[in-house]
Amino acid sequence: MLTVLNAVTLSAEYLEKKGVESPRLNAELLLADVLKCKRMDLYLRFDQPLKENEIDRYRELIRRRGAREPLQYILGYTEFYGLKFDVDESVLIPRPETELLVEKIIEMHKDAESLKILDIGTGSGNIAVALALNLKDARIVAIDKSEDAIKLAQHNATLHDVSDSIEFIKKDIFEEYLFPDIRFDIIVSNPPYVSYDEFNKLQEEIARYEPEIAVTDYKDGYSFYKRITGLAVQFLSPGGRLFFELGQGQSAEVHSIMKKYDFNNIEIVKDYQKIDRIIYGQKQ
Repeated sequence: MLTVLNAVTLSAEYLEKKGVESPRLNAELLLADVLKCKRMDLYLRFDQPLKENEIDRYRELIRRRGAREPLQYILGYTEFYGLKFDVDESVLIPRPETELLVEKIIEMHKDAESLKILDIGTGSGNIAVALALNLKDARIVAIDKSEDAIKLAQHNATLHDVSDSIEFIKKDIFEEYLFPDIRFDIIVSNPPYVSYDEFNKLQEEIARYEPEIAVTDYKDGYSFYKRITGLAVQFLSPGGRLFFELGQGQSAEVHSIMKKYDFNNIEIVKDYQKIDRIIYGQKQ
């Protein structure tokens, strides 16, 4: 007889041997998914025996996590800015660091009305949806080169009842002209900023499972910053702001890029580990 406690303990030991971070937490979250309960509810059910079909299902999930498939892809969802987003291997998994990007935009524009926002590389739609829910009457255009990502982002917008506020468009910013007749108040992007040299040094969960095109620019890590900043000069209204998430060690170079395009009032925001994580500036 395999109880909840036995299953969690054995699975945590297995995941630890496989090099998975926070193995006990992962084991508990996966079992909670199998049992369709909250993780904390497991503590009230430690002596409960598992059914055969539950054991089989749990073993499969633990096998996948042991192969370093990200927990969020296995569960099919993650949390971002207090909201639940469905995710799959077509999109980058939303990170807590990106919440700082959303938080800064909301903080600076919470009293504005009818903002026009462009989200470049929307992925799961996490930035666009969070902004739509927190900025009054904001109108958002969210673009991505991946058709599968666009479909998932549209799905997440529907889940949060903001589909009417966001227009999702499949576009490649390196190949297509964007919006000749629209000017935005805000342009925001969490671009692929890992250099190709660094890509293969990333942890297995990222290098093997997350979409390469959402992680690396296949160059030096700066090509999207350069392209988007150049586009922002064209498509921002006077006084409009450009917001980026940064990779570690990139703040000086991105600051230089923005200065080259005559952005002013450039500010950098550190994350909770004191790493430069967000940069934003204003079009003259």
